[in-house]
Amino acid sequence: MIVRYMLRINQNPMRHLSTRKMKLLNLSLLIHLCSLLLVSTQPTDQPPFSCDSTDPLTKSYKFCKTTLPINRRVEDLVSRLTLDEKISQLVNTAAAIPRLGIPGYEWWSEALHGVAFVANISQGIRFNGTIRSATSFPQVILTAASFDPYLWYRIGQAIGIEARGVYNAGQARGMTFWTPNINIFRDPRWGRGQETPGEDPLVTGKYAVSFVRGIQGDSFEGGKLGESLQVSACCKHFTAYDLDNWKGINRFVFDANVTLQDLADTYQPPFQSCIEKGKASGVMCAYNRINGVPNCADYNLLSKTARGQWGFNGYITSDCDAVSIIYDEQGYVKEPEDAVADVLTAGMDLDCGEYLKNYTGSAIEKKKVAVSDIDRALHNLFSIRMRLGLFNGNPAKQPFGNIGSDQVCSQEHLNLALEAARNGIVLLKNDNRLLPLAKTEITSLAVIGPNANSSETLVGNYAGPPCNPVTPLQGLQSYVKNINYHPGCSTVNCSSDLTDEAMKIVKGTDQVVLVMGLDQTQEREAHDRVDLVLPGHQQKLVTRIASAANKPVILVLLCGGPVDITFAKNDQNIGSIIWAGYPGEAGGRALAEIIFGDHNPGGRLPITWYPQNLTKIPMTDMRMRPEPSSGYPGRTYRFYQGLKVFEFGYGLSYTNYSYEFLPLTKDKVYLNNQSSDKIALGYKSVSEMGTELCEKSKLPVTVRVQNNGEMDGKHAVLLFVRQAKNGNERPIKQLVGFNNVDLKAGEKAEIKLELSPCEHLSSAEGDGQMVVDEGSYFLSIGHKESEITVVFSEDTSDAATSKLMILPRILIFFYIYSFIHSFIPMHIVLK
Repeated sequence: MIVRYMLRINQNPMRHLSTRKMKLLNLSLLIHLCSLLLVSTQPTDQPPFSCDSTDPLTKSYKFCKTTLPINRRVEDLVSRLTLDEKISQLVNTAAAIPRLGIPGYEWWSEALHGVAFVANISQGIRFNGTIRSATSFPQVILTAASFDPYLWYRIGQAIGIEARGVYNAGQARGMTFWTPNINIFRDPRWGRGQETPGEDPLVTGKYAVSFVRGIQGDSFEGGKLGESLQVSACCKHFTAYDLDNWKGINRFVFDANVTLQDLADTYQPPFQSCIEKGKASGVMCAYNRINGVPNCADYNLLSKTARGQWGFNGYITSDCDAVSIIYDEQGYVKEPEDAVADVLTAGMDLDCGEYLKNYTGSAIEKKKVAVSDIDRALHNLFSIRMRLGLFNGNPAKQPFGNIGSDQVCSQEHLNLALEAARNGIVLLKNDNRLLPLAKTEITSLAVIGPNANSSETLVGNYAGPPCNPVTPLQGLQSYVKNINYHPGCSTVNCSSDLTDEAMKIVKGTDQVVLVMGLDQTQEREAHDRVDLVLPGHQQKLVTRIASAANKPVILVLLCGGPVDITFAKNDQNIGSIIWAGYPGEAGGRALAEIIFGDHNPGGRLPITWYPQNLTKIPMTDMRMRPEPSSGYPGRTYRFYQGLKVFEFGYGLSYTNYSYEFLPLTKDKVYLNNQSSDKIALGYKSVSEMGTELCEKSKLPVTVRVQNNGEMDGKHAVLLFVRQAKNGNERPIKQLVGFNNVDLKAGEKAEIKLELSPCEHLSSAEGDGQMVVDEGSYFLSIGHKESEITVVFSEDTSDAATSKLMILPRILIFFYIYSFIHSFIPMHIVLK
């Protein structure tokens, strides 16, 4: 945490520490290191744990008895702690408690797209032993482009296995990983958008559920997790956090003005899915304020919504130093003890930082904090450590204890990283079928660009040391031996123009591949972009090389956020454009396979690519809905009304697919369980409908997909819905389902999706209430549409059927009565 604090100072000169505070921090670190040395009697290559069965003292502790429920074990442990010991556990670097045999614990570890240790980022993982690297999967934004939940699950599963392997090898001080990042990629300039699954709430929510189930050790369908955790996942940053440092406005002081409407149907749904369906065991509250209130001090957000409404059962941590800034930078409270009181009473459990350690004692003395609030936080924290098996004795004898170092960088995981890169890469342009290149016809290549041979660019941010990175240049060299390479620019910012030198290798080559884009100097944590165009002289380089080449060139973009490449889209000298995100360690190989036709691209953009003029809109404007009267165009494909470079969901293939809706089981959805005063207004509240009606109203949607081309391919089928009468601040369209299909040339298949009207046809009112409008909706896949109608009146077809059923019963009754009457006198029948 201290090193991270120093990193932030370097990135933002407005943040600084006094000499006195620096000395205190260094002293704190020294004391903590000494405590680790004192408590650790276990071998350095053995993972830290409590309740060693060989220690007779621990046998007397109830918190060590695995036959007892975790709740009782935690109560026993917390009851044994002194106040000072309790306070020492409220920070990410939790101190050891030698007298109880409890080693120190580091809550802060990272595993965004692979187990990570980068200087100044993750303190819980070390790659200084037998394990020196971990599988580096594509950055999340590219993985999301596959629109493949089962792939997301398997990546999470692989990362969880490797994390356990690192821990079992004695190279981890914690098993709590602060991943995934499920904030909505609202603004294309956001430096951390690359870490997210994109701009759509449904995709982001499904990614969260799939990844969290995988990394924590649950099944793909969920429901099999139980108490034991493979590792602990933490959904972040709660909530509406998508600005880091834009034109001097930083995340530490930013007060996001967010409507209840946008919170309800855009910013919150991914976190609700992560908690309710993914069963995440951790949540991180964000730095920023929402409508004046710091996220980490918001009782309505942390306790009422996350725990109360969504049933969250885990721990809540602050982002690093988020507690301190409530007083130090936001000026939200009058003294440090007030910040401590606000976050604890709001429901936060853990401070990534030192503030709770430094000021909780004085907050208790001033009667601003009750010890019961501390005990509640400790109960949540130790429950997670127990679910991880860290109080069950030797981990080698526990579940997940058989995961060895051989499962880190395993061939299975390396193959998965390659599969993820292949399936995420998006083909944006392919004029005259320039791609794939014919292997037998290409004998020489010119490869140009600052990202062509950079293994660092491949992995994006929050990455650990990769097992075996392959750059685009190295990938292409496996297909063509005669390759001339030039970076074209000295760095990605391309401030120095080396175009003339690069031009020299173009002449005489069969094909030119330009590998351009961004890197972490252009977009990253604490650094948002101010432009959407290629940096420096990159556009000039691309244009001049393309005009000098013998035939149209191939442009490859490595970047997380979108870039306005309208010039390249319209340039006939640029035949093909590929977006490869930050494709991970296997990215170079995947890219080469796509260029030479050993893999058919099927990825689709998980974000809208906007033109440069969007930068006229302040990044601080959090509104999703457009405001035509002021010229505000709205955000994301669901609401944005301006021009686009490429649309959300766009992506080409080397083959052609056709779609056909099969007849729906019903084309009318009746939502009429009870009267509502809103029916007259043309909409009905989802909460009024109730779970039973919402479940009953679900209907299957089946689509026939056919591969009409000559090449096998896998691609995502995206099901959208739009209202026939758009307006009233409703989305232009929104994604309601998606699935992947793998088809051989000429093959067809039926894809089954489910439409849930209460979830998929609802949108938010101004007060945040989710409602469904009455009327017609159109389901769409590609250019095909199918109409359904939502009706609030009685299902007349069912009512008519019921009436028809009554008539035969009446006739049968009279027939029997007449038959009996013909044989028996009336007075006997009446008796």
